[in-house]
Amino acid sequence: MGATAEGAFLHHIARETRNVKRLAKFYHEVLGFERIETPKFGNLEVIWMKLPSASFSIHFIERDPQSTTLEGPSDLTAEIDAADPKHLPRGHHLCFAVSNYDSLVQTLKENGVKIFEKTQPDGKTRQTFFFDPDGNGLEVGTWVQP
Repeated sequence: MGATAEGAFLHHIARETRNVKRLAKFYHEVLGFERIETPKFGNLEVIWMKLPSASFSIHFIERDPQSTTLEGPSDLTAEIDAADPKHLPRGHHLCFAVSNYDSLVQTLKENGVKIFEKTQPDGKTRQTFFFDPDGNGLEVGTWVQP
């Protein structure tokens, strides 16, 4: 067998968007991400953010308006505002384990974010699913760090 990814860890997640500032504001105000040093990428608008307790960052990158690539969640229309998080695609979302689950869910509600909550059969694990302003699926849950 060839080389494996020894010592690997999640470094960053990138999300392409047509509105970098709007997405960064949501992640800051609702999830608590903080802006970190971001290199200059010419005229391309980019914002890097990080949770204070996380070892990874998230990068919001301006979508090239001239792009001919397949359109993604950033191109959903206002319909995303009416999207039901109960139907969030299982295979397309980011999940964060949080220690302040109840207060974070309350913050989501106070910010008008539509959520879907469920509890696993073990009765211990609670999960909440929702969308960011670009329609990217998100989940928060009560898992404890291993």
